[in-house]
Amino acid sequence: MARTTRRVTKTTSPNGDVTETTREVSTPTTNTTRTGQNMATNIIWVLATILIVLLGFRFVLALLGANPSNWFANFIYTTSHPFVAPFFSLFSYNYHYGVSRFEIYTLVAIVVYWVIARLLTMLISLDRRSV
Repeated sequence: MARTTRRVTKTTSPNGDVTETTREVSTPTTNTTRTGQNMATNIIWVLATILIVLLGFRFVLALLGANPSNWFANFIYTTSHPFVAPFFSLFSYNYHYGVSRFEIYTLVAIVVYWVIARLLTMLISLDRRSV
């Protein structure tokens, strides 16, 4: 990390005497790449959080047997379907909505998307100068 050195001059006057002290202060420089990395990791985590919350709602609604004709349940099911669909073939997929069911593939999707987000943020935050 780059550091900036600057001189700090302090004038004090105890008992009427003027004393001038000069010292050098070293502070870390804000690196634009690091700021860009932080912004990218923040964006990844915001998107991952939104997706994981959406999938969490799907899991809870399916577990409780939510009525798919309800606008909220329908929105959750249709919005989350493309993100869960790759995991349907892992386990038996049941097309019946409105019946209480334990969607293991939704839990697997939550874990997989969290791992992908974690790996992406780790990849972005690699310090390339240490290599």
